[in-house]
Amino acid sequence: MTDVAWHARIVCGNEVGAGFLVSARRVLTCAHVVRASATSEVTVSFPNSRSLGPLSATVTALGGWAGDAADPGDLAVLELGREVPLEPARFAPVGAELAGDPAPTLVAYGFPKGYDEGMLARYHAVPGALVRDEWRQLEAVTAHGQALAPGFSGAAVTLADGRVVGMVSTVVGARDGRVGRMLPTQVMARYWPELGALLATPDREGDALRRLHALVRRAVAEGLDCDPNRVFLDAVGPFGPGLPTREGFASLGAAAGYVQWEVEDGEAVTRFADRLQELLDAPPARPAAVPVWSPIVVEMDRSGAGPDQVTVEVSAYRDGQRRRVASRRLPRAAVRAFVQRGIDEAFTQLAPGAEELITFVLPREWLNEPVASWECGADDPTPLGCAYPLVVVDRSRHRSGRLRHQLAKRWQKLDTCPGARLHRVDCGSGERPQSLRKRLRDDDADLTGFAYPPTGAPPHFEVGLNTPVAILLWPRTGCTDPAHDGPCPGTTFLDELTDRLTGVPPAELPREVMELRETAEADEHPDRHWARTVQLLWDDPRCFPEPAALLHSPVA
Repeated sequence: MTDVAWHARIVCGNEVGAGFLVSARRVLTCAHVVRASATSEVTVSFPNSRSLGPLSATVTALGGWAGDAADPGDLAVLELGREVPLEPARFAPVGAELAGDPAPTLVAYGFPKGYDEGMLARYHAVPGALVRDEWRQLEAVTAHGQALAPGFSGAAVTLADGRVVGMVSTVVGARDGRVGRMLPTQVMARYWPELGALLATPDREGDALRRLHALVRRAVAEGLDCDPNRVFLDAVGPFGPGLPTREGFASLGAAAGYVQWEVEDGEAVTRFADRLQELLDAPPARPAAVPVWSPIVVEMDRSGAGPDQVTVEVSAYRDGQRRRVASRRLPRAAVRAFVQRGIDEAFTQLAPGAEELITFVLPREWLNEPVASWECGADDPTPLGCAYPLVVVDRSRHRSGRLRHQLAKRWQKLDTCPGARLHRVDCGSGERPQSLRKRLRDDDADLTGFAYPPTGAPPHFEVGLNTPVAILLWPRTGCTDPAHDGPCPGTTFLDELTDRLTGVPPAELPREVMELRETAEADEHPDRHWARTVQLLWDDPRCFPEPAALLHSPVA
């Protein structure tokens, strides 16, 4: 059975599923199989190579599955604790599940209850369009053999010769499991672009595809600052297809995968790779400063499931790649405890000696949340903002290609700046939002301080967020009506901030603000200290070379 030793059995909490080895350390499975990975260990074993024993694994990528059987993106990438000496799975050409008349019999190797060694199920793929452009429907060959059942999720669907054409994702229809669904390989590559380099494509040159994906990996590793939408449009040309969605592509890998599978022009792959090569080999205008921070990202948004429901995702960046740690939809009252556990787990993903930066990516209306005051954990009441450098980021501009590009240019200038000048937005100035926008642009402002919280003057804050100002600071509490006359605590806040931050390099501000919070906490009267509620929006896109995929409603 050495030719099928790559079939894997996966256990995570109370869930048992299947998976398959695609490299010496990576295994693919369904996201719902490892839905409890934030709180439970993921264990992988290879029944046809029992001498390896059980191996621990970490979830390193998710397809964005939202928690229901009908939700797309039910894919997870696992990284084993060590390499295994097994030949990984081989892939058939895309569409091979329907080739021939009659269509070939497909085989899935799963682990239903009571069969830890595994069972085989035989199915046919139903021809025609994919269901919702996501799934290929499967129907049992006979009514008497093993049916798809719990334990088959994540199983490779193969031809008779063992080559993979897809992955079992759900059982649908009748209760007897005679109808199911699989994710075809090209759909899996949509959610994990690295798979594209492993798939056979009879109408494309294999060398061109290997070059394309090697360049994408290099670009991510080197933190190449480029717009994937621009590279895509350059590759398809003026008469090619436009962007598939208004938002475009979240990463270079997603753009490369779309060119590979969805663009008919066979030369687009080569043009995409050539453009990427040019960008990678172009001599820099000056030595680029490499950000020292290793972010742990907590992304939050309202869930469509109800007014009290929140979607939360926790990730860590290492070697320029984003590693998802936990994703959940939950009541707002449970968010803090979930985030505490997620941040603690995210630290295990950072490189030894890395400079951690806790980053909360929040909707605009939540930017004033007191996240810096949240406790580190149930047994550690230290505020997060006193224990670690902690910043907030506006979620909409975190995803804006335009603002990310402009902010990256700003930071290239800031890298050479010994200390940025604070641009003040005081109470009682009567400055109109349009005038503030012009002032920030004319002064090329990079560091702006507000004397009042965002709720005090939403139009003025909108100006600061929609203008590529790299750093914003404000007190979370203070004046609710900034139009008053005379001095106020906000004036004291800006005066103290100016004194404290003058001469501080912009890249060091997260650490400097952490020290301010510590000073306020240690003060004899912390409630009266001017820095007690300081909030720092610090936005350097180079720290986040791979932005998060759009948050769906993660696993409940």
